[in-house]
Amino acid sequence: MNNGKLRIGVVGLGRAFSLMLPTFLADPRVELVAGCDPRAGARDQFSRDFFRPAYEVVEALAADPEVEVIYIASPHQFHARHTQIAADHGKHVLVEKPMALSLAECDAMIDACAQAGVHLLIGHCHSFDTPYLRTRELVQSGRFGAVRMIHALNFTDYICRPRRPEELRTEQGGGAVFSQAAHQVDIVRLLACQEPERVRSALGNWDESRPTEGAYSALMWFHGGAYAALNYNGYGHFDSDEWMGWTGEMGQRKSSEDYGAARRRLKSIAGPAEESALKSAGTYGGNAYTPPDRQAPSAARHQHFGPFVVSCEKADLRPLPEGIYVYEDDKKYLIDIEPPLVPRAEVIDELYAAVHDGQPCLHGGHWARRTLEICLAMIESSRASRDVILSGVMLDV
Repeated sequence: MNNGKLRIGVVGLGRAFSLMLPTFLADPRVELVAGCDPRAGARDQFSRDFFRPAYEVVEALAADPEVEVIYIASPHQFHARHTQIAADHGKHVLVEKPMALSLAECDAMIDACAQAGVHLLIGHCHSFDTPYLRTRELVQSGRFGAVRMIHALNFTDYICRPRRPEELRTEQGGGAVFSQAAHQVDIVRLLACQEPERVRSALGNWDESRPTEGAYSALMWFHGGAYAALNYNGYGHFDSDEWMGWTGEMGQRKSSEDYGAARRRLKSIAGPAEESALKSAGTYGGNAYTPPDRQAPSAARHQHFGPFVVSCEKADLRPLPEGIYVYEDDKKYLIDIEPPLVPRAEVIDELYAAVHDGQPCLHGGHWARRTLEICLAMIESSRASRDVILSGVMLDV
């Protein structure tokens, strides 16, 4: 029976689901009605936690009449096929970033959802985070003039965390560009309020035992005259959360005393099989999985993706986990942002408005396809040592 909630079935009960689970538990607009995963342990955990069915195959979940929206949190290489299955069953789709691994897959996903008359939303991506959305509103107000330059930087331990073998192969959707640039590119596009026309990049692949990109630098030039510099390093040395007041990516408080933890753990792993097992153990249904505390208060600050500075004609804007710092000609000040009551509620805001109110999605299929096009251009640019001209498609940003 429809109680006004989004009745969500989850495909893929792994890390992405674990990160969205606090949102699903805390947001009263959501009801988890089914799960799907090839791992029996994850299915058993879901059934115990939610007293709902958990399926081994996607087709069975998609056929469940209780499911209204399918959240696709499976590995990147399955996003296109799982979206097609969801659309074939008339289900709305929320799919994790990156949208897919090729533009042809993106086109097939967009077409399938359009033909079925269902909504397609791509997230979570950090461009949903409230500080970036509020900064975009300031840019759109015209108060500070047009955007001229954007600086984006993030230093993490991404490549040092436990990974499955395909996560260390670029051709299978692994590496920092597919998993991390998708965030930065999305945020930069959102803040620029313009579409990029060309990109030049260099990718860093510096560890033979982790044979994929762990770092990148890119310059993007926009049709409106702005340009952006994107830098990411996931090799686990400097931590740019130091420049964010030791607020972590998920809005949590961090301690500088934890320096090097990911690298130390990685050195203790004997090989790929043990690494895959370690990752599986720590995800939903694994023997080392720690469920979120349903009674714990939400994070005191908003999520983020490292330091950003938006240089407009009349001011610089710096989104932070607690607000937006504005640097004008003769004064600087902080615009406070209320702390989040529900983590990642912005994803549910957009999904609910689409499914129940018929509003178009900002982070829809065409938007996410453009982000993937730029990520693929970054890979091509680095390999060919040249600028890559992007398609002439112009989105209403």
